[in-house]
Amino acid sequence: MTPAEGFRLAFHQIRTQKLKSFFSVVGVIIGVMFLMTVVSVVEGMNRYIEDDFASAVFGINTLTLRREPELNITADRDLRRSYARRPRLKMEDADAVRRALTVPATVGVYSGGGGRLLAEDGTEIENVRLIGASAEVFRIRNYDVVAGRAFTAPEDRAGAQVIVLGHEAAEKLYGALDPIGRTVRVNRVPFRVIGVLEEQGSLFGMSLDNNAIAPARSVMARFVAPIGAVDEILVRTDREPDMAQARLDIEATMRVRHGLRPTEDNDFAIDTADESLSFWRRISQVLLVAFPGLVAIALVVGGIVIMNIMLVSVTERTREIGIRKALGAKSSDIRFQVLVESAALSGMGASIGIGVGVGLAKVVQATSPLPAAVAPVWIVVSVVLGVGVGVLAGLYPAVRAAQLDPIVALRAE
Repeated sequence: MTPAEGFRLAFHQIRTQKLKSFFSVVGVIIGVMFLMTVVSVVEGMNRYIEDDFASAVFGINTLTLRREPELNITADRDLRRSYARRPRLKMEDADAVRRALTVPATVGVYSGGGGRLLAEDGTEIENVRLIGASAEVFRIRNYDVVAGRAFTAPEDRAGAQVIVLGHEAAEKLYGALDPIGRTVRVNRVPFRVIGVLEEQGSLFGMSLDNNAIAPARSVMARFVAPIGAVDEILVRTDREPDMAQARLDIEATMRVRHGLRPTEDNDFAIDTADESLSFWRRISQVLLVAFPGLVAIALVVGGIVIMNIMLVSVTERTREIGIRKALGAKSSDIRFQVLVESAALSGMGASIGIGVGVGLAKVVQATSPLPAAVAPVWIVVSVVLGVGVGVLAGLYPAVRAAQLDPIVALRAE
């Protein structure tokens, strides 16, 4: 028997017993569907976090000096208390870091908090992200101004009451009107609007455009941080290789300013995108190992079902197998046909599971903040798993069918 003839006979058998074939592969469909849905969401999260999240929160080639790490979800109560006892960063710290850097870099300060904005006509919006920042932050965080302009370093040093609105905040306050030159009140304090930021979209379902940025030395400082303190000192190097030296310069400067002894730990944190996102990489690796393991359970169950169905099929076709053997079919031909039929069943289930899984991943992406990305490698893995389960499940029925005595098989009813 040629391989082509074996495939033809196997698919003919599947077509003639559609309902039995479908129920045979339900386990494989569910397993592969679950695998594709989960890995698509995890892959999407990987790309989303490492690209959009990293650039939006940390910036490119940027070191962020904070009182405590940005992402400390694993910190226990005692550790959080120790963080709270650390000294706050100050404007003077940023000046000292700027003087101490031995590599080309841009240094800025950043503080954030919540508040409300009030337009001249009485329109008010709440839960706005208020940001007190130095002029350098526009370059460090890649904030693009699409209308008007950003505030300048002299305006920052003078504490000018000027403000740059996020795209959503400007739209909610002024609609189709031009906001440039108008007065907006931040927690009842007037600021002159000089610019509007380019639309940035959302991050985990939270808008990045419902914000307002004013000079760090303006009255805005009172709303976002204690007097004289800042949340973050941002250092963006001109070249990525310079980040290591910049880190050493920052660390040495801050240890001297805080009077730390050589044996004492740092009472500040220096974050980069790679370091802060390492926790997610560990989680995603665990997920990508654990979930295929759970899927394997469903595939094993599906394989057992396929094996039982194939055993029933062999029993029902005992006389047919006897006739084929009497006409000259070899045991290898019988074995090959049963294996092909089993693998085709499982492969068909894997294909259906892939389609449903990708569809579910897209539904998750459309109805929630979770992104999804279908990686071709997982489609290949799913097909290989499906066909592999079919081959393994069909081994025993195939051997049993091949070992049937043709005389005994011909007597079967």
